[in-house]
Amino acid sequence: MIIDKYLGDNMQIIYLVIAMIATTLGALSGLGGGVIIKPGIDALGTLSVATASFLSTCTVLSMTISSFIRNRNSKIKLNYKMSGFLATGAIIGGYIGKKIFSNLSGNIGFLQSLVLLIVIIAIVIYISNKSKIKSLDIKNPVAALFIGLSLGCIAAFLGIGGGPLNVAVLYFFFSMNGKEAAKNSLFIIFFSQTSSIVTTILTNNVPEFEILTLILMCFGGVSGALIGSAISKKVDSKTVEKIFMFVMIALILLNAFNVYKFAVI
Repeated sequence: MIIDKYLGDNMQIIYLVIAMIATTLGALSGLGGGVIIKPGIDALGTLSVATASFLSTCTVLSMTISSFIRNRNSKIKLNYKMSGFLATGAIIGGYIGKKIFSNLSGNIGFLQSLVLLIVIIAIVIYISNKSKIKSLDIKNPVAALFIGLSLGCIAAFLGIGGGPLNVAVLYFFFSMNGKEAAKNSLFIIFFSQTSSIVTTILTNNVPEFEILTLILMCFGGVSGALIGSAISKKVDSKTVEKIFMFVMIALILLNAFNVYKFAVI
């Protein structure tokens, strides 16, 4: 691992910085952070795909918990009825997605990067044309449960938290604005990532990693959540949506690089 050879112990600081930047943007826009952390670490090539996925999941969960505590008195309220069904589906989906990941073999990093690249491109196309597409306002609990299951499954398999996909789905299926989608997305992420971690532990599939790396990344996740939440209070929904789009375009380039990198390994 070339980067690790030259930077040595400094890699843990780099993981901390990646986690902090990613979760700052995640808490602000509803991305969740994992969609930046996972491909970011994959691009470095210093950790295995399984380790990167697990550390990303733990970091996103710590960020989500911190963000909810910080914003518990926010004026932006959760749609508890629909989000509750979405979250229930996400728990089931998180379990399924993690089981799929654990049972796959071969170049999993390539598959994850390719699927994530396709998902992000589709989301960018939708968001760019959102004003021309009539959104829905789903009230059916069964439909919400199924949507949550799908989101949780994809998020757990990719090890990303699912933030950008959650936001796009909440825009389209539930007619939420930027800030509403961001907060409800974090709610769904909490349950899908908890399910993913519990499944990994119960099935004895926890990968090897240094405890200090996990601690630093979780610290970066909490710090990023605090910073992102503070910024969120000072900007409007339009600004949140612009930040969301900027990050998504950057992620297309990052994941395209990872697809190439894993393809030539």
